[in-house]
Amino acid sequence: MSGTSTSANRHDGRPQRMGWPKTLGLLAAGRNINPETLLATDYLNHFNEIVMLIDMLADMPDCIGDIQAWEPLSYCEHFERSHFADRDLAVLAYENAPTKHREPFDIVVAQANRVAREATQTLAAAVAEDASGKIAVLGAQYAGMLRRLIDMASGIINGNGLRMDQREIDAILAQ
Repeated sequence: MSGTSTSANRHDGRPQRMGWPKTLGLLAAGRNINPETLLATDYLNHFNEIVMLIDMLADMPDCIGDIQAWEPLSYCEHFERSHFADRDLAVLAYENAPTKHREPFDIVVAQANRVAREATQTLAAAVAEDASGKIAVLGAQYAGMLRRLIDMASGIINGNGLRMDQREIDAILAQ
């Protein structure tokens, strides 16, 4: 049967079907899932949440608990927990997203998760020291790094052809 050969495994171990990206692209049209990349910007709300909390920290050190409660979620975990109307389609589309979009996206997401974890630890230590100036400086730095990564991920989701390896990502974060 046409379209049933396998090429890779999805996050749940089931085989990914060749030919699905085009079909999923047609289904995704008009549903906040990019029909070319098969990725959804809704996932970035997960990172926008931690950026918002970090931005508030200098004025509200008590929100460190909310920052510490934030946890990295994979793309699929985010949608499985969300109220996004097309969450099942978003997960299926991601599992079948073209490698040229999904691989750089996954690299950027891994970097964002690393930065968020580092920010959580560093900012918690600064709050424990009651170092308000340090909290403000560190918070601005981490929020800025995360915003750059969110912008990179958004570019990939929207099909702008952003393809970077880890060295290129590190160079952008070092600025």
